[in-house]
Amino acid sequence: MSARVRIIGAGMAGLGAAVDLARAGVAAELIDGAAQAGGRCRSYHDPQLGRTIDNGNHLVLSGNRAVNAYLGAIGALDRLSGPLHADFAFVDRATGARWSVRINDGRLPWWIFRDGRRVPGTRASDYLRFGGFLGGGAGQTVADRVAPRGAVWDKLIEPILLAVLNTAAADGSARLTAAVMRESLAMGGRASRPRIAEPTLAAAFVDPALTWLEGQGTHLTLGRRLRALKFADDHVVALDFGAGEEPLAAGESVILAVPPWVAEALVPGLVVPTDFRAIVNAHFAYVPPPGVAPMLGVLGGTAEWIFAFPDRLSVTISAADALVELDRAELAARIWADIAAIHKLPATLPPWQIVKEKRATFAATPEQDAKRPPARTRWRNLFLAGDWTQTGLPATIEGALRSGETAARLARGVAVG
Repeated sequence: MSARVRIIGAGMAGLGAAVDLARAGVAAELIDGAAQAGGRCRSYHDPQLGRTIDNGNHLVLSGNRAVNAYLGAIGALDRLSGPLHADFAFVDRATGARWSVRINDGRLPWWIFRDGRRVPGTRASDYLRFGGFLGGGAGQTVADRVAPRGAVWDKLIEPILLAVLNTAAADGSARLTAAVMRESLAMGGRASRPRIAEPTLAAAFVDPALTWLEGQGTHLTLGRRLRALKFADDHVVALDFGAGEEPLAAGESVILAVPPWVAEALVPGLVVPTDFRAIVNAHFAYVPPPGVAPMLGVLGGTAEWIFAFPDRLSVTISAADALVELDRAELAARIWADIAAIHKLPATLPPWQIVKEKRATFAATPEQDAKRPPARTRWRNLFLAGDWTQTGLPATIEGALRSGETAARLARGVAVG
């Protein structure tokens, strides 16, 4: 029997849509042009390191509703690890100063009144002005809402927002920042605990989903790239994968869960984000010594976040457009110099791998946010999914999964608010 929904793209948005459809008992076919599912959330064995690594260190938060629902459905909630509380450790590369911000579990933010929980040298009153993050119009930047200066900004807000938005924090969309803040810090530490996939992204988000979907009757085809859509009146009527048109059956829908530049080429008149930001990740085959923080924010270095895994040390650098064209060996040496100084490790460079994503996410500015299309299109059986669609969130795993949910529900005729 022909599938009722064809999902083009098996990244997190496509997988999220497939899981939602399967839970509702709707038959779907999942198709991707790559050799493996997962999109940017991919893991692979790197022969240079002799280890399985992720393309990047994708962080989620304990309060991410869609992440928890997705992992719960596929039986993988135990694949995330992290601290029991919302603790964030930082170090200043230049001075060697270290501190931790320790957010209490409940909604009432009493942590800002306690030394040892807030940024050193700050007072509770320094945090109150950041209540401006909870509002903001569609055209406003973060700097329009809050003055980007002071110790709280420099040592807590800016490094976190840079990672969340993958855009210079002051230039970021106030609307997107407000959405993140309302679902994390405003909800207290229980919703703000950092969570990392364990042991890899694929093991947490991709492999269990594929196994579960197969058991639900969802068919996956890899290495099959969509070349064109055929439209007639207000419907998509055929798909072309390069070997001629394949007509859709009556009542069949299509969810397009591909990168924005691919969707723009396939869908006439589609407006999508056009400005993107890079992410650089570095992986080192070095077993962390005992006591190293699992996640450490770095100020004043090339590295921004250092992640300690059982078999390796990894670094993520957001909004890395100034670094993405640098020689890979030079980048590895600069990043390892940060790690070695911070963790007091030998200066000798261990085996390394640099992973560059030049168009990792859309720039989370008000201008680019305004270009994000909704899931519903003017064709009645064509729906869009992806973290670049209008999810109300920055380009995150949570946003990608929500976009998949929305597209799936539209495809099966469920009203979406």
